[in-house]
Amino acid sequence: MLAALLSAATVGAWAQAPQGEPQQPARRDPFDPLVNVVQPGQRGGLPQQLPPGKAGLVISLLRVHGVVKAPSGMIAVVSNQQDRVYFLREGDQLYDGVVERITLDAVVFRESGKDPFGRPIERQVTKRINPSAGES
Repeated sequence: MLAALLSAATVGAWAQAPQGEPQQPARRDPFDPLVNVVQPGQRGGLPQQLPPGKAGLVISLLRVHGVVKAPSGMIAVVSNQQDRVYFLREGDQLYDGVVERITLDAVVFRESGKDPFGRPIERQVTKRINPSAGES
């Protein structure tokens, strides 16, 4: 019984650091991710301010509304999260990729990015005009 009281007093004294001394840094949370941490001032890995116009469009946030067949080629009608409408042509440079191909029912993008370890990766993203369940 006396040993339990002494150990409780010792633990309580150690848990409270003296007022004048700096406290030891807390241990790292084991559930915090080690890679792909978002820096302050960024949202989801994107900078706070994107460039204006087509150069600021992020492929994952685009919605395809339609495609127009023009004499000069195919034109895709897309919008961003702010519901601003843009007209894209094949070869247009976007923030994180390029418009690769436009067909009557879909737009194909070549998305460039980095994996969690910082290595560059590229992938092909197809956005359909009328997406089926599970597609965005």
